[in-house]
Amino acid sequence: MSQTILTKQWHVLNPDLDKQAWFSRELGIDPVIAQLLINRGIESLAEADRFLFAGIEKIHDPFLLKDIDKALSRIRLAREKGERVLIFGDYDVDGITSTAVLYNYLRILGIDAVTHLPHRMYDGYGLNENVCQIAREKGASLVIAVDCGITAFRETELLRQEGLDCLIIDHHEPADRGIPSACAVIDPKRKDCPYPFKHLSAVGLVAKLGQALFGRVQEEHLDLIALGTIADVVPLRDENRVFVKLGLPRIGQTRNKGLSALMEVARIRGKKMKPYHAGFILGPRINATGRMGSAQQSLDLLLSEDHKEAQILAQSLENLNNERQKLQRDVVQEALSLVEREVNFQDPRIIVVSKEGWHKGVLGIVASRLAEIYYRPTIVISLQDGVGTASARSIAGFHLHEALESCSGMLENFGGHKLAAGLTILEPNIEKFTRSINEFAHRSTSERCLVPVLDIDQELPLSSLNFRLLETIDSLEPYGEGNPEPLFCSRNLRVKSQPVILGRETLKFWVTDGNVTVSAVGFGLAKHRDRVKLGAQIDLAYQPIIDDWNKAPAIQLKIKDLKISTQE
Repeated sequence: MSQTILTKQWHVLNPDLDKQAWFSRELGIDPVIAQLLINRGIESLAEADRFLFAGIEKIHDPFLLKDIDKALSRIRLAREKGERVLIFGDYDVDGITSTAVLYNYLRILGIDAVTHLPHRMYDGYGLNENVCQIAREKGASLVIAVDCGITAFRETELLRQEGLDCLIIDHHEPADRGIPSACAVIDPKRKDCPYPFKHLSAVGLVAKLGQALFGRVQEEHLDLIALGTIADVVPLRDENRVFVKLGLPRIGQTRNKGLSALMEVARIRGKKMKPYHAGFILGPRINATGRMGSAQQSLDLLLSEDHKEAQILAQSLENLNNERQKLQRDVVQEALSLVEREVNFQDPRIIVVSKEGWHKGVLGIVASRLAEIYYRPTIVISLQDGVGTASARSIAGFHLHEALESCSGMLENFGGHKLAAGLTILEPNIEKFTRSINEFAHRSTSERCLVPVLDIDQELPLSSLNFRLLETIDSLEPYGEGNPEPLFCSRNLRVKSQPVILGRETLKFWVTDGNVTVSAVGFGLAKHRDRVKLGAQIDLAYQPIIDDWNKAPAIQLKIKDLKISTQE
């Protein structure tokens, strides 16, 4: 009888033995590595080569981007005429880094540039009707919208009526009606854009603009380009992989005074940079200003040229992030209580919760947490004076943007993509909206979609694990969206030692397949100690790691899930 400790479906990907042998032979790589490439959707030797040996020379021609020639012409005209340019960004990490990098590019060109980031609480996302006033007050005659603008039809028309030009550099989905009437719109998701890679972040698109402007990618800015790319959770494939692979070491050795100061207060200075450090340590601190107040502090930090000023700003970000964490914990608890009290899980497939006065800056994080706990798409709404502002997060297999489109008549506005979105809704419409989006979910998904799936790359015998293989697997780094850390499983292992509990709810024990014996650790699995019996048969899903803590290196299994077989 098999008993699953964690309620996940195991989906072991089917090996493609013919293609595996082809990749292995032609590229001179281990068959395990070949299969990992295949599992990540790599179809050709050229793609495999690009993935394994990502370099700056492998990125695409920026002039394949629709309208980039128009953008270059308008920027060069601004330089010739001595115009002031307003960069209008966004308040998240991608928006802040893309604003900072573009500002630096314009400064290199000798262009007088100023910046503006909207306030999450007062302005909402993207270009707004105040953009004309902001541009006039700052003396700008050209507005460049970065990480926003692709659906700003009214705002770009207002700018045109005021005699102000607008360039849009955005990576979000265009509306069905097309694109705004700006003098250039750079977005690889445009239907008429032939660019071969559609998943660049905004800062990645700014990097492409820089490549077109200067004839090369400005590698000295790859630290911020990598940071924004990772934080925006775009697939780490193709050019994103190049930017991150080359940019991570530059974060660790950054000459950016603000980023350096932030690493110092976050206590990661001197560490070997991995996507984790950018996505879960630096990113939240940069995001904290936009969540708790004005994102301008984070932008000022990344543009600071004074060491003392950078230290003060970095400490301010650290303090704001601590406040954000406390606020987030409180809202999560309130939201959990509402879900447990109000949601009948026999019927709804979408969680919609709302409350007066929830801080808008943490709604996305709270929605992510609830979606993770209940494994259902979740919409968290903060109400104020009869108007709800919401963040939504989805799960695999449910297209959030399509769901919101089906309910668009009940919304004041919305935007986003498959897995994340934001919206505004009037309070009287919430109940009807909740019914409608759940009806969409029932039509478009099955109950099976509400059970998390653990995609496992390969089933391996323990004896196939060795140091050489683990070192070769490291060539697949950096891991992240679109390139998950490889996950394997081994079945019918025997528990060789009495499980023990280590710090932070970690369960540790030894397993053997009869030939090889290795240690296994399960972070957060301590509560299952009594179910992992000495001598029991066990199936493990794991990531192999090298454990060299205060001893000679040894292979260890980092458990992601397990199933135990008991004898009748």
